[in-house]
Amino acid sequence: MFPSHRPRRLRTTAAMRGLVGETTVRPNQLVLPMFVKEGATEPVPIANMPGVVQHTRDSLRKAAVQAVQAGVGGLMLFGVPSSRDAVGSGGVDPDGVLNVALRDLRAELGDETVLMSDLCLDEFTDHGHCGVLADDGTVDNDATLRLYGDMALAQAEAGAHLLGPSGMMDGQVGAVREALDRAGHVSTGILAYSVKYASAFYGPFRDAVESALTGDRKTYQQDPRNAREALREVRLDLDEGADLVMVKPAMMYLDVIRAVAELSDVPVAAYQISGEYAMIESAAANGWLDRRAAVLETLTSIRRAGAEVILTYWAVEAAGWLR
Repeated sequence: MFPSHRPRRLRTTAAMRGLVGETTVRPNQLVLPMFVKEGATEPVPIANMPGVVQHTRDSLRKAAVQAVQAGVGGLMLFGVPSSRDAVGSGGVDPDGVLNVALRDLRAELGDETVLMSDLCLDEFTDHGHCGVLADDGTVDNDATLRLYGDMALAQAEAGAHLLGPSGMMDGQVGAVREALDRAGHVSTGILAYSVKYASAFYGPFRDAVESALTGDRKTYQQDPRNAREALREVRLDLDEGADLVMVKPAMMYLDVIRAVAELSDVPVAAYQISGEYAMIESAAANGWLDRRAAVLETLTSIRRAGAEVILTYWAVEAAGWLR
């Protein structure tokens, strides 16, 4: 009579597997990162991220509407300015590329989606770091926090629902929350990049935003060897008022996502980053794997680890598959 227990009974058909599936990915759990390039007259393809572009203002609006119609839950905006300076003043300027794009999309979409903005100086500085530099060339944490407060106000006033402080400065969530509340933006939320590792997989993104960075960000982004430190960062951000917390990258840090999900009493997000996207796209282009199956498997693994929100460049396409 052996075996008497046959788990395969629950795998016999697609309907049976669907009935008992433990993890579900829904379109409204996906967020589409988008790039807008100042002065662009037509979308600019990003060579190492096939299918992703730097948008013009007009193409951004059209793509955003299409994404919302596809059912994605949110949009995360990144700006690519035409000029940069040492203090990233374009990120604070109400007429800077990112703030203009936020106003465009808020006017176009209102509250139909969750409009998110990257709150960091790296796209706007001529040295490519996420903060202003001290005389010795290191990133000045506290001087940077003051600028993050100014950026927060500019982005909130431009219409962002959620701000994403991503620079991994100590105290950044508290500084942003204080600036928002002082100015009366009490309903503007914070998606805290609480756990952002100094990853080798950011390369394509840096091309996408035309980063001026030389060197690395290991003095402020997290050491990939550390997991306990990630939980400390999450606790601090929760204490400072984070409305959501995020782990970035996603696929290489599923164990960290799980640990954060067990700790956090607010929703947990994860960012499936550019290098993760590029790996699968390049492998699929070479016929080495089934692209659709691989994308959906990775999204499922991130959800299974505990993320309720996933930032992914496949958001629109995956939403169509999932529906």
